[in-house]
Amino acid sequence: MNLTKNKYALILGGSSGLGLATAQKLAASGYNICIVHRDRKSNLEAFEMQVNAMKSYGAEVITFNKDALKSETIEEVLSQIPKKSIKILVHSIAKGSLQPLLSEERNLTKEDLNITLHAMATSWWQWTQALIKADKISAEMRNIAFTSEGNTKVWHGYGAVSAAKATLEALMRQMAVELAPLGITTNCIQAGATKTPSFNMIPGSEQLAKGAKKRNPFNRMTTPQDVANAAFLLCQPEASWINGNVLKVDGGESLR
Repeated sequence: MNLTKNKYALILGGSSGLGLATAQKLAASGYNICIVHRDRKSNLEAFEMQVNAMKSYGAEVITFNKDALKSETIEEVLSQIPKKSIKILVHSIAKGSLQPLLSEERNLTKEDLNITLHAMATSWWQWTQALIKADKISAEMRNIAFTSEGNTKVWHGYGAVSAAKATLEALMRQMAVELAPLGITTNCIQAGATKTPSFNMIPGSEQLAKGAKKRNPFNRMTTPQDVANAAFLLCQPEASWINGNVLKVDGGESLR
């Protein structure tokens, strides 16, 4: 396995779910890993076990338990990353409001929308721009973010996240064109319904899970490993001409 000091995958939101699975896959494939995450102390022991597992592949693993949405976090992370070292950027931040637009208890507010849109969409460009300006990107960098079928579906309480996913995909198309001269390819992965901590927080997630399994021609839900495998494929040299796409990784679930 050829590990180099200038071959890093930067994972934003990589302590669980799709981000962690992708970090594990890339570490096993020879990439050094930098994870920016936000976790409570109660979750850190389990996360450290995963970090040690990644290190067992021979990968260097750097972690920052800090808010990826703060400018000072971006500055700190970039200060510890070598020039021209980021080969892969994976945006997997799942933070936002799951309030319905109208409710007897609490309505979705403008502030809820702003937080959700930035966390799950515009922060992707913020990090990408910072990496470019600081000369941290490596040749032919792969820029990947995770979207969902909720980008066009109406799920209870999913309005803010749906708006964020639509914004994420619009940014993806724009970056695919405008960053191509820098050698950067930009794509989104639309995962099928996947049991992750963020999925479990969606109102009615159990019903969504049952419906997804019923719709899926393989009669199972998507796993984080399925999605990580697709991210890995997008990082291969043979995928260099894939740019500006929403890649569905759902076993055919969205066809029904």
